[in-house]
Amino acid sequence: MTVTFCIALTIFVCHASAQVKKKSVAQKKVVAAAPKPPPPPFATAQEIEDGKNLIAKSDCLACHKVDDKLVGPAYAAVAGKYPQNENTVSLLSDKVIKGGSGVWGTVPMAPHPAIALADANKMIKYILTLTSKNPPVISK
Repeated sequence: MTVTFCIALTIFVCHASAQVKKKSVAQKKVVAAAPKPPPPPFATAQEIEDGKNLIAKSDCLACHKVDDKLVGPAYAAVAGKYPQNENTVSLLSDKVIKGGSGVWGTVPMAPHPAIALADANKMIKYILTLTSKNPPVISK
């Protein structure tokens, strides 16, 4: 009778242990989070292309280059410093039109009051796409 009791007890303990393992395995399943919706479009492809063309036709390239510092900072450095959002577009467009100094050194940026705000916005949107740190969200 003792042998039967020991066998029954061993089977019971093994079965109970297997049940505990099943529960712990079931508890470790991680539910994948729902995919995050994409951010709203930062700029349209047309705005970015227009901004590139506006810069090419302006005097901006006398002081700025895409990848290298000239008199002013490289556009890629500007893109790496600022987030791609409408607040940044507004802030930097204002600096393009009114001029500014102190952020990138002591040399001031000359004001460009003849540049329309809409054009300055497109120019800034183009500049902000020139970095891999902030890949652009472009709508078509």
